[in-house]
Amino acid sequence: MSALSDVQALKAAMMTSVIGQERMIERLLLGLLADGHLLVEGLPGLAKTRAIKSLAKHLEARFSRVQFTPDLLPADITGSEIYFSEGGKGEFRFQEGPLFANLVLADEVNRSPAKVQAALLEAMEERQITVGGKTHPLPPLFLVMATQNPIEQEGTYPLPEAQMDRFLMHLSVGYPEGGAEAEIVRLARSEEASTPQAAGVSGTERLGQDSIFAARSEIHAVQVSTAVEQYIVALVQATREPAPIDAELGQWIQVGVSPRGSIGLDKVARAFAWLQGRDYVVPEDVQSVVHEVFRHRLILSYEAHAARITADAAIDRLVQKVAVA
Repeated sequence: MSALSDVQALKAAMMTSVIGQERMIERLLLGLLADGHLLVEGLPGLAKTRAIKSLAKHLEARFSRVQFTPDLLPADITGSEIYFSEGGKGEFRFQEGPLFANLVLADEVNRSPAKVQAALLEAMEERQITVGGKTHPLPPLFLVMATQNPIEQEGTYPLPEAQMDRFLMHLSVGYPEGGAEAEIVRLARSEEASTPQAAGVSGTERLGQDSIFAARSEIHAVQVSTAVEQYIVALVQATREPAPIDAELGQWIQVGVSPRGSIGLDKVARAFAWLQGRDYVVPEDVQSVVHEVFRHRLILSYEAHAARITADAAIDRLVQKVAVA
């Protein structure tokens, strides 16, 4: 089987256990293929945790979940030096923390203090952790999916915009449709009736990490024409100087997208095109993923917030006004 068919089979397997959230599953796979990290925002009970657990179930990967709380310390996630004594001799050994997994779920990341968030985001960016003066590399396959609850803000520590920029994509998860909800109820009922062994990983065929690395090599070879490249740059530039394009847009956007955003849009658009079975990117690929790549990178003005203009509304206007090269 090819890398594309392997990834498509992985997506199909995940959709059997995560119903009504096809877009979230696809974006989760795009993050994995583009070698980036995801910030997922949605109400409780919308299968955010279930989605990454399903990915870990069908992929040969180590999974860890960290519940972020106000009393969490950086060493709780990175690991620490522990003193061991054997035969009258003692030494400090590094005990790995949960960040040394392949797939990491940082649940309610905004409930921990800034120094814990900084430790997580540094590991995401550098792909390594330094403890006691020694550097410890993280696994080659490393994906962080951080979640936030949009309705409860008491006792939270909002992520600064500069740190949010390190996430490749920001996903907004909504409620499933009525028909899908009926399927969810039936799935939960069938899982209750199944034995724990039948519901586990033992009988599931898991995709090897080599298939993901092979897919990344193919995505790297996906062609981006000069016209599409100019379109990506035009979208980014329009967020920095929006007034000449649209007067209202100029009032809405206070700070535009960084160069990391243009790099991310290029990577995700290539991954999206590859997932559609093409070896070249078209403008529609860029438009399909621009909301997730730009959503957390735009800083809206006071006027936009007062008028209840969302980042998605600003991006919609942006796509409407910026012409394809």
